[in-house]
Amino acid sequence: MDITFSEAFMTTPIDVKLYFNFRSPYCYIASKILFEIFDEYHTNLVWRPLGGWTGRSSPDRAKVKVPITRQDVARITKKMGIPMNPPPMTTEPTKAGAGSLLAESKGVLRPYLVEMMRAEWSSGLDIGDTDVILNVGAKVGLDRDELATAIESQDYLAQLEKNWEEAQELGVIGVPTFVIGEEIFWGSDRIEFVKDHLRELRLSRV
Repeated sequence: MDITFSEAFMTTPIDVKLYFNFRSPYCYIASKILFEIFDEYHTNLVWRPLGGWTGRSSPDRAKVKVPITRQDVARITKKMGIPMNPPPMTTEPTKAGAGSLLAESKGVLRPYLVEMMRAEWSSGLDIGDTDVILNVGAKVGLDRDELATAIESQDYLAQLEKNWEEAQELGVIGVPTFVIGEEIFWGSDRIEFVKDHLRELRLSRV
C-alpha cells in the first residue's frame, strides 16, 4: 500500500489528564489558558473532575490560607486582565463537577468549564446552587432536565471519587494538575511547562 506524504507525517496525539476542581481559584485562572494545550498540540484531553474538598486544602487549612490565596489570586488575575469576584465561602463544587461529565458526553465540556468558572469567579455566583448550574448548562446547550438528573447521578458522583483515588495513586496533590505519562505538572502557573514538554516531544500542530 502506498503511503501519502501527509500520512507519513501524521502525529499520534497523546493523552493529557487534567485533574480539576471547580472550587479552586487556580483552576479559574487555568481555565483561561489551558485549552491552548489542546488547540496548539497533538493532545487528547482526559477529563478528571473532582468534587468537595478533593484536590484542595482541608477546611482547617483553608481557613489559614484564604487571606493569602485571595491576595495572590488578585495579583495574578489583575496581571492577566481578567475579573475576580470570589463566590460565597460556602460554595460546594460537587454538583458542578458531576454536571461536567454530562457536558463531556454531549461534546460541550469546553464551554461548560469556561462558563461555569466565569459564573463562579467572575460573577461571584454559588455554583452549588442548582439553578445556577442549570442556567450555565442551558447557556452552553445542555437540556435542563437532563442536567438536573446528572448532577444528582450516583454514577457521576462516584466517578468524582474514583478520579481522586486515581489522582492519589499517581501522586497528584492538588489542582489543577496535568499528567502526561509519568510527568506531573501542578498549578495554573505550570501550563507553560506543559507546553514546553509537548514541544520537546515534537507535538506542536504548527
